[in-house]
Amino acid sequence: MPAPTASQPLVTLDRVRTAREVADETGVDLLVVTPGSDLRYLCGYDAHAMERLTALAVPRRGEPFLVVPRLEAPMVEASPAGALGLEVLAWDETDDPFALLAGAATARLGSAPARVAVGDRTWALHALGVQGALPGAALELGSPVVDRLRMVKTPAEVAELAAAGAAIDRVHARMGEWLRAGRTEAEVGADIAAAILAEGHVSVDFTIVGSGPNGASPHHELSDRVVGAGDVVVVDIGGETATGYRSDCTRTYAVGRDPDGEVAEWYAVLQEAQRAATAAVRPGVTAEQVDAAAREVITAAGWGEYFIHRTGHGIGLDTHEAPYIVAGNELPLVAGMAFSVEPGIYLPGRCGARIEDIVVCTPDGATALNEGPRELVVLPG
Repeated sequence: MPAPTASQPLVTLDRVRTAREVADETGVDLLVVTPGSDLRYLCGYDAHAMERLTALAVPRRGEPFLVVPRLEAPMVEASPAGALGLEVLAWDETDDPFALLAGAATARLGSAPARVAVGDRTWALHALGVQGALPGAALELGSPVVDRLRMVKTPAEVAELAAAGAAIDRVHARMGEWLRAGRTEAEVGADIAAAILAEGHVSVDFTIVGSGPNGASPHHELSDRVVGAGDVVVVDIGGETATGYRSDCTRTYAVGRDPDGEVAEWYAVLQEAQRAATAAVRPGVTAEQVDAAAREVITAAGWGEYFIHRTGHGIGLDTHEAPYIVAGNELPLVAGMAFSVEPGIYLPGRCGARIEDIVVCTPDGATALNEGPRELVVLPG
């Protein structure tokens, strides 16, 4: 997929204006977004969260604006947000930034906002500060507004996710360098983390190395368990690229020799479930239908009780974001949505397995952003 070009910037003023349109459509008078991935998505400012208020305010009428500590105003101008032409209201240490935000929003709206939506991960300190400055307003979550935008990736965003996926694929392709009998999970994980950085990420989000019985815990933390010959090992890894977009890919390995026949039997079921869920992806299909496509295969083969998590999650500037591929989510897929397809089977006390790709919904179905073998890879012992 093509890399972003000058004609395909990652952040544009249209994003903020579209957020304003969605806010207006949903009856939200004011959207307030503080440091985090929502702020970076909407205006390109990757701000540090702290006790001083930094916020993007998007009233349903009038132009959006940024409220920032004066000492950080130069950082705003140097970021992609500086090129958008947003008004920046800088506040001094003795000012009340919440009163500044409330006054500017009220002036744009012509009256005090009645419904104020704040980012889902806004610190309570800041959410309550906004509420205190607008005592007549009802406070609610901003995700119904922001997620509408973030769920559907632009071609430039898909290109970033594809680059991240290729980088994490290169790490998996090197697994034989580190994963072998006699080494601890922690030792293997340290080598993987170094490779994640070497292969093109700027930070490591997670390294899961679940060997033997630890593989039955989907979010297992690295431990001092020594990998043994014949172990089945779940390796789930991901990181952040320079533009903030994430990778996330799981492969399952056998160390030293082929596993026993039963493992091969249910791993084949897992492969079929992953293929079925990926094949189900297309516009108009609901998120829960994709989940069901994987779950039905595993359940029909008698392993349903061991598939204990949702089939997938969206990915972008966060590793986990909307849409969530889970039963009960009736959201229809649209072209541009990017998410994981990652069924798993986990046998407590014995072992587990998971196969995970990031896919993008296109008009013609799913395009996988991860390559590499999806069979149970046997590594030298």
